[in-house]
Amino acid sequence: MDFYWAGFMFWLLIGVSAILFISGIRKQSWKALLSSGIALVLPSLYFLGAENWFRILAFLPLLAFFFAYRTRKRQKETNLMTFR
Repeated sequence: MDFYWAGFMFWLLIGVSAILFISGIRKQSWKALLSSGIALVLPSLYFLGAENWFRILAFLPLLAFFFAYRTRKRQKETNLMTFR
């Protein structure tokens, strides 16, 4: 039985992305959320080729990118308010 590196990398990226997403939400870290979205881009391209409802999973990186943008925007607004 051989070891499948493609499958290992696929699941590794999904796991790393999930861990980064959860920690990014808990700590309000836009960098962790952005990294989560970047790590999830490659596995989501696989699901983009599906012919059923799995195609919706290709939009998961957009969710991480949206949360990263929103978190960064809130941090900038908070920083501007403290310096006024």
